[in-house]
Amino acid sequence: MSRQELKKNVLKLLKEDEEFRYAVAGFIGMDEVLKGLGKNGAELAKLREDMLKGFERHDAELAKLREDMNALREDMAKGFNLVEKHISALGARWGMMSEEAFREGMRGLLEKEFGFKVERWTCYDEEGNVFGYPSQVEVDVAIHDEKVVLVEVTSHAKASDVYATKRKSALYEKKTGRRASRTLIVTPYAEEEAFKASKELGIEVYTKV
Repeated sequence: MSRQELKKNVLKLLKEDEEFRYAVAGFIGMDEVLKGLGKNGAELAKLREDMLKGFERHDAELAKLREDMNALREDMAKGFNLVEKHISALGARWGMMSEEAFREGMRGLLEKEFGFKVERWTCYDEEGNVFGYPSQVEVDVAIHDEKVVLVEVTSHAKASDVYATKRKSALYEKKTGRRASRTLIVTPYAEEEAFKASKELGIEVYTKV
C-alpha cells in the first residue's frame, strides 16, 4: 500500500470510525503529556537537588549551633565552679572584711576571670514589690554576650533573702524589659531554709562555708 493510500484510509477511518478516532486523539494527547513531563522532569529534578542542598546546609548550621551551646554550657559550669572556690577563700576571711569589700572582690573576679561587665543597678520601688513598702532597691548586674546575670551578695543568706532576690529579679525585668538568664546569691553562709527556697524559686546559691 502506498503512502497516499494509507493516508486516505486513515482519514476515512477518522471520519467513519468513532472508536478509532478516539484512540488516535488519546494517543496524540498522551504524547503531548509525555513531552511535557520530559521538560518539567528536569526542572523538578533541579528543584529537588536544591531542596536537598538546603536541608543539608540547615542540618550543618543546627549541628554547629548545638556544638557552640554545649561549649558555652561547659565554660559556664567551669566558671561558676571557680567562683565557688573564690567564695570559700573570701569567706574564710569574712571576719576581716565588710560586705562591700566582699562584693568588690566578687565584682573583680567576674570581670577579670570571666569577662563580665558588672554594674550596680539601683531603682526606686515605688509600689513596694520587693520589701513590702516603697524603697530603694539595689542588685549587681553582670552582662556578657547579651546575657544578663543578677548577682546578690550578702554575708548571711536566709530564706527571706532568697524571696527578696526573686522579687528584685522580677522588678529588674519590669523596669528594664530585660529578663535575667540566671539569678545568683553569693554568700559565705546560707541557712538550710535558704537552700530550700532557692530550689523552689530557681535561684542559684553559691557558698562554701
